[in-house]
Amino acid sequence: MIVNLEHAQHYRWGDGCDGWHLLASPTLSVIRERMPPGTAEIRHRHERAQQFFQVLAGTLTIALDGAMHTLAPEQGLHVPAGIAHQVLNRSADDAHFLVISEPPSHGDREPAPLPEVLSA
Repeated sequence: MIVNLEHAQHYRWGDGCDGWHLLASPTLSVIRERMPPGTAEIRHRHERAQQFFQVLAGTLTIALDGAMHTLAPEQGLHVPAGIAHQVLNRSADDAHFLVISEPPSHGDREPAPLPEVLSA
């Protein structure tokens, strides 16, 4: 089945961010997300799910295990299960990216202790 944003399940999260479920199976999740400039998610971890973030457009910063990683288009970053992370858009443009989770991360998320990068 061909998938596109027009027909994918859409949801809103955070402060004006968007997500589209491109694939939602019991073992794999692929989500396209859009984060406006100056937005950030809360620092958290997934006990079971490993994730891969792939930037499609814009710039995305990921705080991971005490280091800041700034990703440009065509770049990606693996987030192992159990590692605290936080995704931020510190740029002046929307960030568009894929989040691939195995197994799916919904229901497998817990806040992580400080230090949290509180703003983008």
